[in-house]
Amino acid sequence: MLDPTALYLGNPALLSDERLRGLPLIVALSGYVEAGHLAGQIEAVILDSMPSETVVRFDLDQLYDYRSRRPRVTFAEDHFEDWEAPELNLHVVTDGLDRHFLLLTGPEPDTQWERFAAAVVGLAQRLRVSLVALVSGIPMPVPHTRPVLVSAHGPRADLLPRTDGSKPTFEISASASHLLELRLQEGGIDHVGLSVHVPQYLAESYLPQAAVAALEYLSAVTGRTLPTDELREASRDVIRQIDEQAGSSPEVQAVIENMERRYDDVVDASARRSILAGPDDADLPDADDLGAAAEAFLAARSDPEDHQQ
Repeated sequence: MLDPTALYLGNPALLSDERLRGLPLIVALSGYVEAGHLAGQIEAVILDSMPSETVVRFDLDQLYDYRSRRPRVTFAEDHFEDWEAPELNLHVVTDGLDRHFLLLTGPEPDTQWERFAAAVVGLAQRLRVSLVALVSGIPMPVPHTRPVLVSAHGPRADLLPRTDGSKPTFEISASASHLLELRLQEGGIDHVGLSVHVPQYLAESYLPQAAVAALEYLSAVTGRTLPTDELREASRDVIRQIDEQAGSSPEVQAVIENMERRYDDVVDASARRSILAGPDDADLPDADDLGAAAEAFLAARSDPEDHQQ
């Protein structure tokens, strides 16, 4: 493996600052699935509302596939401007109670996952982080009309917040964050993974209610005060718009009602089984039902401005 430290350029003054030792680290990488645009919302609300400094900048020319995820550029009358270069950075952030924490945000690397994971583990060891909290959004057959579920995972049960649902075993396509969790465990670094359940039929939409749930859990595990007021206000408008559009489609409404029944059976009864399946799978929407509902619903929200709301 090539030298992991050559993947980033650090701020020497901050990296040697003793005030950055022993802080919690939040990792929120966009890309892969990122249902509900969760990582992007977390990055925006934290960095836009809280003082921060950049500790490390990763060299994305080594990690990013520009052809698969093309950045945006503006053509203004007769020339190009406003190149939106992707950035993957480690920040030190100060919360409202003047307590510091670290935040790693940006696009998930497309290449060199092992080297990237080694770089992050090395930084965590150098800064002696107290805990790494990794958060992601996953599409699930859950309704938007119920409280957002969050699954917590990690090697130490005493560090995990109490969450709803069971502890199933299954195989999925991996992400860079998944690999990072494995390497943190091998390095003996305490960490907690948080997977926010996002309604499958809204996975491509901006869902502030999912970001609120993520920030609440991140606050709980890191002991830092994270901002949610702006997202809570936005979520009320988004839920109202979703309800209006879902109500106009009997097919979508039927699928949502089916999900509500399954959610209520599992969560309200505190059942020790997966939200995905029960003893009788007859009332669980199949892939065709979910796909048809998702296509119909997202087609109604195809306007990019709708997605930004």
